[in-house]
Amino acid sequence: MSAVAPEETIWNLLRGAMTTRALGVVADLGVADALSAGPRSVEELAGGSGADPDALHRLLRALASDGVFAEDEPGVFRNTDASDLLRSQGWHDFAHLFAGVWLDAVGALEADGAATFPQRHGTDFWSWLAQNPEERAAFDSAMGQGSDDRLERLDTVAWSGDELVVDVGGGNGSLLLALLGRYPTMRGVVFDLPETVRDESVFGERCSFVAGDFFERVSSGDAFVLSTILHDWDDDRAAAILARVHDAAHPGARVVLLERVIQGGNDPQGAKWLDLLMLALFNGRERDERHWRALLVDAGWTPTRIADGLIEAECR
Repeated sequence: MSAVAPEETIWNLLRGAMTTRALGVVADLGVADALSAGPRSVEELAGGSGADPDALHRLLRALASDGVFAEDEPGVFRNTDASDLLRSQGWHDFAHLFAGVWLDAVGALEADGAATFPQRHGTDFWSWLAQNPEERAAFDSAMGQGSDDRLERLDTVAWSGDELVVDVGGGNGSLLLALLGRYPTMRGVVFDLPETVRDESVFGERCSFVAGDFFERVSSGDAFVLSTILHDWDDDRAAAILARVHDAAHPGARVVLLERVIQGGNDPQGAKWLDLLMLALFNGRERDERHWRALLVDAGWTPTRIADGLIEAECR
């Protein structure tokens, strides 16, 4: 593999905001869906979306240079494997959020350790979501993206199969329902704020929804799953969540965290960039192994596995 020139490294980083915005624009215009039947001209694509043909051509041409869409002949584009992902509601909503309210927050990021979202919007991110139901729905949809990968990670846990599993901050319950589908005698509780978008008619007899605030209390159970929850919060708030889970657990009960573990060294890792988004939005953070271990121990948990993507601990 040839080394990337220093100038190219810097340029690729500098143009990142333009890439993000371009992806969000074409996602909201539904371009990938419009190309699902095959190649189309920019005039056709613009006519169906209300976009300016020349501006749309320039957006698609730039994205195609990075493998998102392909221009096989002048002004005619088709989907690639990458752009085809934008037809998925989860990836579409990720593009919408990254190119909109998240980009706005990250664009104001400084090295002062302060979350910028409240500065830009006058309230915290969660309150803003509650005030904007369409954005809340987009956020819940985006958080469902990657559920297959999360389920694969949960498959590596040594479940007995008859636990009562509480999905803390479980959103619409899709992850827990998929886990219950693997274990016919397992029962589950989705614990989240009442405004979470969900369809309880699909929960069945073995799963229920309990409304609540995990800073105040958590439903009792034998095992607790927190999927990308704690990275949203600073150490004090994350410790408070783990303490409430500990209050609801019996000795030997387990907590399973689906979280990234930042690796040392200079190797590329998406979590190192996601860490900056967490800082901008909530003053949250991604954590390395030492950081996770200390957080768990201080909250009354004994870590039994800390691996990138899956962390387990027992209540003591």
